[in-house]
Amino acid sequence: MKPFTSAVFLAAAAVALVGAAGADGEISFEYHRYEELRKALVSVWLQCPTISRIYTIGESFEGRELLVLEMSDNPGTHEPGEPEFKYIANMHGNEAVGRELLIYLAQYLCNQYQQGNETIIDLVHNTRIHFMPSMNPDGFEKAASQPGEIKDWFVGRNNAQEVDLNRNFPNLDRIIYINEREGGANNHLLQNMKKAVDENTELAPETKAVIHWIMDIPFVLSANLHGGDVVANYPYDETRTGSTHEYSSSPDDVTFKSLARSYSMYNPVMSDPNRPPCRKNDDDSSFKDGITNGGAWYSVPGGMQDFNYLSSNCFEITLELSCDKFPSEDMLKTYWEQNRNSLVNYIEQVHRGVKGFVRDLQGNAISNASISVEGIDHDITTAKDGDYWRLLAPGNYKVGASAPGYLTVIKKVAVPYSPATRVDFELESLMERKEEEREELMDWWKMMSETLNF
Repeated sequence: MKPFTSAVFLAAAAVALVGAAGADGEISFEYHRYEELRKALVSVWLQCPTISRIYTIGESFEGRELLVLEMSDNPGTHEPGEPEFKYIANMHGNEAVGRELLIYLAQYLCNQYQQGNETIIDLVHNTRIHFMPSMNPDGFEKAASQPGEIKDWFVGRNNAQEVDLNRNFPNLDRIIYINEREGGANNHLLQNMKKAVDENTELAPETKAVIHWIMDIPFVLSANLHGGDVVANYPYDETRTGSTHEYSSSPDDVTFKSLARSYSMYNPVMSDPNRPPCRKNDDDSSFKDGITNGGAWYSVPGGMQDFNYLSSNCFEITLELSCDKFPSEDMLKTYWEQNRNSLVNYIEQVHRGVKGFVRDLQGNAISNASISVEGIDHDITTAKDGDYWRLLAPGNYKVGASAPGYLTVIKKVAVPYSPATRVDFELESLMERKEEEREELMDWWKMMSETLNF
C-alpha cells in the first residue's frame, strides 16, 4: 500500500475555499461531485485543522483518489490504547445518500467540537475516526451524470470496470465454513497475503486499496453505507449451504445484533415496526427492530462486511439508509435528520466490551497475541503496541491472552454495556519459566546434598 498522503497535498486549492462552508460551518445539504467532494473535505480540515487530516488510500480505475477524512485529537497517529473506527460509503456508485451523510457528519463533528459539545469532544479525543465518503467515485460520477432527478436503478452501481465491489472481496466465508467443519483458523484468514492480493487480477483497484487499508490499520468497528432499503444488516452475509435465504450466524451473533440495534434504534424510520416495504414485492420478512442477518435476507458472496470480520479484528455491519438509491437533492436534509443520532451513537459502540494491553513480565508489548473468549469461536489479535479491543455484549466472560513462547493467562470479566472494561495481561515467557524451574531444581538438589552429606 502506498504511504498515506496528508492534507498538504490539497493545500494549493485550500486558499480559495476558506469561506466554502460559511463562516459558521453551516451544513449545505446538496450532492457533491468529485471535485466538490474534495473541496468539502478540505473545508472541514481548514475549519478544524488540529483534529483532522485528509489522506488517500489509492485511486479508482479512472484515477480518482479514494479520499479519507480522519478526525482525532492526534491525527495521523495510532495512539496506544485508542480504538480505530471507520465509515465507508458509496461502494455502489449510484447509492448516494451515505456518501453525502459522511460529508455532513464530518462537518457536524467539526462544528460541535468547536461549540464545546462535551460528548463530541470526548468522542474525538478518545477515538481515531476515519470517513471514506466514496469507495466508488467513478460509479458515482456516472450515476450523477444522468439527466433529470430520477436516476436509473443500476447505472453507476459498478466501478468503471463493471465490477460490483461488494461481490469482489476474497470469499473468506467459504474458508471459515470449511474450518468450522474440519478445524482451522477462526480469524485473520488473509494473514501474510498482501502480495497475493496485489497479484490477484480479479480484484478491482478500489477493492485492493480497501483490503490494504483494513490490514494496515487496527480497526475495531466499521459500517458500510448503502441504499435501496432501510435496515441494519449484520454477518454473515453468505449462507453456509448456498441457499438464497438462510440465517447465517457468526460466532459473535449476539454482539452483532446489539451493534445493529445501536444504529436502528435511533433512526425513527428504520426502527418503525409498521414501516411498509420499500417496494410492493420486497421480501423484508427477516427484518425485526430495523435489523436483519445478511444471509437471512439474501446471500452475498465476496462482500466487504464479512471480509472485515474474517480478515482482521474489525466488526462491520451494512447500513441500508434509503428506499431510493439516488433521491432528489431536497430529500438529503431529511435523511440527515433521520440518521444523525444513529451515526454518532454507532461510533460510540467502539468503546464497548474489553480492552487493554498484553505485555511480558518486563513490560514489553507483545504484538499479534491472541485474545480469546470462552464460548465464542473467533479470536482477535493485539496491535503493534500490544493494545487490543474486543467488542462484546454485556455479560460474564472468561477472556484469555496467548502468544507463541508464552504461558496463556485467563481472566474472568464482568462486561457492562459500556464503557469497555480494562483488562491487561502479563504473559510469562516459557524460557523464563524453564530457567526458573531449573534454578528451583538446583536449589532443591543443593539442599538435599547438604542434608544427606553427598
